[in-house]
Amino acid sequence: MRYPLGQGHKTGGAGTMLKPMITSVALIGLLSGCAAIRDSAVNPLNWFGRSQQEGPAPQEDAAGAAVNPLIPTRSGLFGNARERFRNLDLTTPIDTVTDLRVERVPGGAIIRATGLERTQGPFNVELSPETEDEVPVDGVLTYTLERQVPEGAPAGGSVQTREVVVARRVTDQQLRGVRTIRVVAATNARSVRR
Repeated sequence: MRYPLGQGHKTGGAGTMLKPMITSVALIGLLSGCAAIRDSAVNPLNWFGRSQQEGPAPQEDAAGAAVNPLIPTRSGLFGNARERFRNLDLTTPIDTVTDLRVERVPGGAIIRATGLERTQGPFNVELSPETEDEVPVDGVLTYTLERQVPEGAPAGGSVQTREVVVARRVTDQQLRGVRTIRVVAATNARSVRR
């Protein structure tokens, strides 16, 4: 006896629901594993490894001598005014480097650094190479994460008003012989290794 659709039509039962359910569970398991694969050495896009925290960068004066940040370098009636004027328009290292990633692109890589400033509104952010022509020293390619801050910018505030992200493209020729990429800030540095 034939039944028209909708009247006593027999469906496939539990078997038809089982296949989509198994497929869904398998896809969820695969996608949840993607986060672990993204940061592992198995991922071909993760050319350099994860960044590592380093100690504070040593501070030096113009002559190359070590500087103690707790001892004032100038004194006198106009000492502080001269320092403010000298640093007013200069780009200086950001307070902290919080993240560093190197992403492979055709013909080279993109170096992406995230920094956090103590005051609000950092601008004019850049990764400045430590050496001329971005030549590595002993296999290490070093950049300084620099920025400018508005005069009289308030300290503190939300992370969104103090955080910056900057990127720089380097070619395969510039990366020849590079084993480590290092980004330096005022209080710390981060590096990634191949």
